[in-house]
Amino acid sequence: MASVFSLHAQLPPAERSRQRAQIRPDIIEVTAVKVMIETHTHNAAACGRLRKAGQQDDDLRAHCDLTNFRSSPQPTQSSKPPTQDTDKDSSLFLPTSPTQKQVSPLPPLYMASSLPIGHHTDTTAAEQSSHHHCLSSRRPQLRLRASSPSPARRRLHHSSRHPSLFLTPTNLKSIIHGGFAQRPQARAGNAGAAEWLDDDGRPRRTGTFWTASAHIITAVIGSGVLSLAWAIAQLGWVAGPAAMLLFAFVTYYTATLLAECYRTGDPDTGKRNYTYMDAVRSNLGGAKVAFCGVIQYANLVGVAIGYTIASSISMQAIRRAGCFHKNGHGDPCKSSSNPYMILFGLVQILFSQIPDFDQIWWLSIVAAVMSFTYSSIGLALGIAQTVSNGGFKGSLTGISIGADVTSTQKIWHSLQAFGDIAFAYSFSNILIEIQDTIKAPPPSESKVMQKATRLSVATTTIFYMLCGCMGYAAFGDNAPDNLLTGFGFYEPFWLLDIANVAIVVHLVGAYQVFCQPIFAFVERRANATWPDSAFITRELRVGPFALSVFRLTWRSAFVCLTTVVAMLLPFFGNVVGFLGAVSFWPLTVYFPVEMYIKQRRVPRGSTKWICLQTLSISCLVVSIAAAAGSIADVIDALKVYRPFSS
Repeated sequence: MASVFSLHAQLPPAERSRQRAQIRPDIIEVTAVKVMIETHTHNAAACGRLRKAGQQDDDLRAHCDLTNFRSSPQPTQSSKPPTQDTDKDSSLFLPTSPTQKQVSPLPPLYMASSLPIGHHTDTTAAEQSSHHHCLSSRRPQLRLRASSPSPARRRLHHSSRHPSLFLTPTNLKSIIHGGFAQRPQARAGNAGAAEWLDDDGRPRRTGTFWTASAHIITAVIGSGVLSLAWAIAQLGWVAGPAAMLLFAFVTYYTATLLAECYRTGDPDTGKRNYTYMDAVRSNLGGAKVAFCGVIQYANLVGVAIGYTIASSISMQAIRRAGCFHKNGHGDPCKSSSNPYMILFGLVQILFSQIPDFDQIWWLSIVAAVMSFTYSSIGLALGIAQTVSNGGFKGSLTGISIGADVTSTQKIWHSLQAFGDIAFAYSFSNILIEIQDTIKAPPPSESKVMQKATRLSVATTTIFYMLCGCMGYAAFGDNAPDNLLTGFGFYEPFWLLDIANVAIVVHLVGAYQVFCQPIFAFVERRANATWPDSAFITRELRVGPFALSVFRLTWRSAFVCLTTVVAMLLPFFGNVVGFLGAVSFWPLTVYFPVEMYIKQRRVPRGSTKWICLQTLSISCLVVSIAAAAGSIADVIDALKVYRPFSS
């Protein structure tokens, strides 16, 4: 009979010190653990109790209290099997012996970091030594009851239920020697794992076709729809609608290619890619990953700046509409947009504390409803204005060259119009992140995403055609660059106020949809770089909510940065065109085409390869031209602009 080792005392002092430094509060909240270990080498067992001491501790303190065992050659007949705890949290006693029946199938426990046992033991050396003997024939039992983890910590499961989790001997050994292994894969034959985990060992995703469609519509039907009347005015009745249909087709087609790259290898069963950069890394690798990261996240930051500008313009328009209604249209009703940008930034600081993409689905639905609201109002006002005019305005070739518009300005504005239309269809930069929320299979994530893309692009194209064309029909060459805030309409002022409020609410949600990938990227890198930092991992409890100190600090700083930049560059139309131009080709066309060619092994020089490369090169030319037009317009605006004076 061999002596049973103490969980804590078994390790060398250096190893114990190393494990103390690795204790992190972001792993899991453990309320109670009873452990009895049977080893093949020592044929011995031990037990311990792990209890978390308080919610507000900086470190997760483990306490090991060895339980009394009496030496006996065999368990007596009166020995009672373990029973379930009567606590409201469901507890589970699971055998490490293969001969004992498991109570119920539950998913394997996974953690992302080490959780050493035996730290800060409560028992004295004498108490430990009195319990160091128990017979090897005693059947070891294991129970783990896990409390509901906070949202900011490990997403062990989606709901607030408190399931017991099966702790395997392999994982237990990993605990004793310094940490868990990587997240286990959910085995096909494990019913418990299939119930709680996806095939990558992460909590089962809950997104559907409808939630994916809501995310896309929130991202696509944004403030860009309000500039489409101006864009069509630059191109005319022929080139304007044609460009809109062309960009819609290109966006849809390349989105279907990108959706098939969510998994590397087989689009249904291959390895998942959680972000756009992950997909590029898995399929292309090399310097293209860095290029993708710079373009993607720069575009997302730019979108956040553009939406801050757009929201301030809408809030400013609400005030001006009331002023015009009260004092007449002769009153200039001037006001600064800076206070409105600051107000929008304060709201975003609050909403930015939502931990991740999965938890903003409700905000996307609200934002999508707001999109349809203000787009419908703009469409109705355009129809009413057209009827009032007695016919359609505009021409086949767009704005005429004359006293107000030179030939050079006509060219630059036409190129910028292409950028505006491209921006109006921009969502590929967050497509992979949206697809990673979908619950599948069956059907596969790519099938669901392609279906959601088809519905979303078709819906938005119809709205775009109606809003853009009716706006141009109502105002002709004088179409404003923002249909609802450029004061092409003055009455009914209350309807305009409703539309502008809807724009602001939509932009609050759209800002989060585009910024959550940035937040996730920075926080993943921070956790990987400083895994033992209390500033990075610590959370504060505020009632039922858990606030991360790092998340509160850095996300607030990010919102402040975008707000300040927006106050420096309040050129909404110009910013929109430039963003659409610089991001459309690499994110919407180039990377999806290249990844599809690599993943599907399209032969170089084949007809399909030539068609895909022709599409990519053509879109590159359009993007360069549109970016040039936007830059030229920004330079003209900067000649008469003074910072923070808008």
